[in-house]
Amino acid sequence: MPERYYIPKTLENWKWPRRINPHHNEVQAETAAWIKSSGVLSPKAQEAYDRCDINLLASLAYPLHDKDRLRTCCRIMSLTVVYDEHSSLSHEDEAQVMTKAAMGILLNPYTPRPEGEWVGVELARQTWELTIKAASHQSLKRLIKTGSACVQAVIQKAADRRHKHIRSVEEYFELRRDSIAARPALALVELDMNLPKEAVHHPVIEEMTILAIDMIILGNDIASYNVEQARGEDGHNIVTVVMHQHKTDIQGAMDWVDDRHKELEAKFMDLYENKIPKFGEPVDTELARYVDGIGNSVRANDQWSFETERYFGKEVHEVGRTRWVTLLPKEQLESIDTMLVDGPSS
Repeated sequence: MPERYYIPKTLENWKWPRRINPHHNEVQAETAAWIKSSGVLSPKAQEAYDRCDINLLASLAYPLHDKDRLRTCCRIMSLTVVYDEHSSLSHEDEAQVMTKAAMGILLNPYTPRPEGEWVGVELARQTWELTIKAASHQSLKRLIKTGSACVQAVIQKAADRRHKHIRSVEEYFELRRDSIAARPALALVELDMNLPKEAVHHPVIEEMTILAIDMIILGNDIASYNVEQARGEDGHNIVTVVMHQHKTDIQGAMDWVDDRHKELEAKFMDLYENKIPKFGEPVDTELARYVDGIGNSVRANDQWSFETERYFGKEVHEVGRTRWVTLLPKEQLESIDTMLVDGPSS
């Protein structure tokens, strides 16, 4: 009989409910068509991209953005998926070349790209040109800084997978906090804000950010574990990391995640309810909205995992209801038919 395990309901008592941007349907269709027309993905990868619906994640994560800013977020998240796919299939040196070209467009997005270059760089140029029009100066600066750290972490993650290197729990979190792209995703929350550095990087806000990112990591990894282990790509997953370090089984690792998540949630809520700093208006109002966005991002990532076919295929709604998962055998790789099981901001 196949092994089964139970995924804990980590957000059962989370303060933030599901919310979705009212422009979702229109912008989702537009962004998906943009990716498809570019030809950047293979037919099979394109089909998987459509099913994983990264644009739903953007609409859940940014429910208050206007249509233009939501479009920017959808494009950036879609590019994160595309970049993760190509870096996973490329050697480190080739991935570094792609990274250098993509980061170069941040400095000069208006220069046409050379012929023969990977089409993903041109998509990045188009997206950054759009982002400049939609984003505040402060959010642009943070997008550049956090985006650079993210792409480097994705390259390291791909190297770890190729070399079958399993990190310790703390080493894993250190890399995963960047590779999951949560910091750039949070910079997108503030596209229409002008929060000063001292507000966003205040020790309390920074701690809340790390706590939220760690909760997103835990939620993403327990959802993605089954397809990752079936594909032999679970070395960069907290479930495997915990099993390896603590000499336990899948359910033991799931229980460890549940306990760790409860600790993170308690710390986050204590800071949220008692220690948010005050700077005076208009900063306080914008900071309150930014912190709300941090809390909402945890909910958004969890909802996305249990609303699309990315991790559970046609069984997604049943798994969401019961939380029981049947372990996929390794030989069913083709039947999984999914791309990028390690989701961005997920």
